Amino acid sequence: MADAPVKASETELNAWRASAELHQRFLTGLILRAVVFKGEAAATELNFRTFRAQHEEKFLAGYKSLGLSHLPPAVACAQYIYLANHVGGVKCEFIPESGRKAWVRYLPPRWIWDGAAICAVPNEVSVAFMRGFHSQVGVTLGNPNLGFVCTSITTRVDPCLEGYFIEEDRPLAENERLRFRFDEDGPDVDPSKLPHVEWSEERMVKAKRNYAVQYIRSILPAAVSLFGEEEARTLGQETGRLIGMQCYDATAAFIGTKSNDPQSFAHYLATLLDAGGDAARVAGAEVSTRSWRMMNGKQGVTPACFDAWNALFEGALAVHNRRLKLEVTSRMDKGADHWGWRIV
Repeated sequence: MADAPVKASETELNAWRASAELHQRFLTGLILRAVVFKGEAAATELNFRTFRAQHEEKFLAGYKSLGLSHLPPAVACAQYIYLANHVGGVKCEFIPESGRKAWVRYLPPRWIWDGAAICAVPNEVSVAFMRGFHSQVGVTLGNPNLGFVCTSITTRVDPCLEGYFIEEDRPLAENERLRFRFDEDGPDVDPSKLPHVEWSEERMVKAKRNYAVQYIRSILPAAVSLFGEEEARTLGQETGRLIGMQCYDATAAFIGTKSNDPQSFAHYLATLLDAGGDAARVAGAEVSTRSWRMMNGKQGVTPACFDAWNALFEGALAVHNRRLKLEVTSRMDKGADHWGWRIV
């Protein structure tokens, strides 16, 4: 008889929570930083490329793994949105109206624009995620009649972001795959009819970590493709340091970091690496790992992507102890057999 799987400890769960917190804020920060320093049009394009990459990498695989192919296409797409977002910690509703029409509703607080951040998000930046993801479902499923109609947007100061997937009786033109009808109002949800997700706490916490990390996997290469290596590095490093500083207290509390010496930060860094699936080795004030699981198999990953992500830890260290410095001693993207850091 096979051994039962080992349950994650509370320490592991808290490390996953810390990783989810850090990467969720990094995503929001990157888009807001792009709005401020690159302009609304550039930030809109960055968000579009991020969500198109998410769609291309995750949608069809998730659609199949969730067992939705037996449902009518519009209903299946809406249910996919509900389930994928629900396990990621996003407040979302799903209301099937008919076999050809099904609503989804993203309720505040908006996961990606959490807290006061929503006040700084231009409406077109918010629309870009629907252009990147929702408008593409018919193309991906080989159903030219399938599209999405948006009826409310939170960044318009509507009470939610809402819309419906609909299968028309004719093929949709490219500019019809995403439409807007702000005079329509969706039906109320019946909680008893929502798909039930019965996952353990461990699986839910890990899913939330995966959900946040996946967006960073998409947005960093998207930033390089849009802005070029050096500008993406600058944008990413500045954002990473700011988010690392802002999130240090919360993440250190999850991890249980108490002292501000180099060895304590080495443990903090190694714990976050472990939480991302990268087995880390600690030797005093040095940390190493032989993988960067976040970017495994991802196209378009460049040194600027690592520099941006690494800046999260530089920012965290600045709050942990501003007299210390994080040195990268070894890089796999430059031919080494491991990633290495030293706190000095």
